[in-house]
Amino acid sequence: MADLCAVVLAAGEGQRLRPLTELLPKALCPVGNVPLLDRALDLVCGFGLDGPADVAVNASYLGDQVVAHTGERAHLSVEPDHPLGTSGGLGNLREWVGGRGVLVANADAYLAGGDPRALLDGWDGETVRLLGQAVRDTSRPGLFSGHRFAGLSLLPWRRVRDLDAAPAELVRTVWRPAEAAGELEVVAFDGVFFDTGTPRDYLAANLHAAGGDNLVAGTVTGRCVRSVVGAGATVAGDVVDSVVWPGAVVAAGEHLDHAIRAGRQLTVAGR
Repeated sequence: MADLCAVVLAAGEGQRLRPLTELLPKALCPVGNVPLLDRALDLVCGFGLDGPADVAVNASYLGDQVVAHTGERAHLSVEPDHPLGTSGGLGNLREWVGGRGVLVANADAYLAGGDPRALLDGWDGETVRLLGQAVRDTSRPGLFSGHRFAGLSLLPWRRVRDLDAAPAELVRTVWRPAEAAGELEVVAFDGVFFDTGTPRDYLAANLHAAGGDNLVAGTVTGRCVRSVVGAGATVAGDVVDSVVWPGAVVAAGEHLDHAIRAGRQLTVAGR
């Protein structure tokens, strides 16, 4: 197998998750009381990639938070003016990549079960690979061989070395051109995948992480059913199939059902 590094993409604004992402960048939104970025770093560690020599994280939107949270666990690439997109962010890291193949991980991808490491099985370092999940409706746009992208891709150096540090997306600069050239492979993932980009999927990922039970790190004096309660949170009311962020409050008499609570009053519907 070719020499490999990993890039965790954490620069995005998470516009579909607003107003939650007015408080936290999407990469730091917790799923099962674990920030998505931490889950992504653990995921690439499972590929044997760890530390700033082998793992990079990019940051832009609310980038100070991402930088502070990452610390010395990874090489940091800050895009100061605006996010450069999945392709531009990788192009901005070409010198750091330095001739290696790249495992690219979307920080907002929630994966459970299955074995994403199958992405590496037999890889020759020359083809582009995507982790994909089969869908029933193959007429949906944006699919690859009947699969939707499941948050991880493998790129050979020859597909990375010419990427510009300008706003662009990998689907246009690498994936579709490789597909047209017959040089793209989809590795099927049979586990659970959510991209967490919408309140509905973000809530679903949290409830999956809770395993049909409560996952509580805060204080609950009210009623809590199949919900996730973060550290320092206080639940005196009722929460059902919901997420209460760290430090948030659900007061006595309040009822949350399929919702996300942040702070004392911000509530986002997850249906």
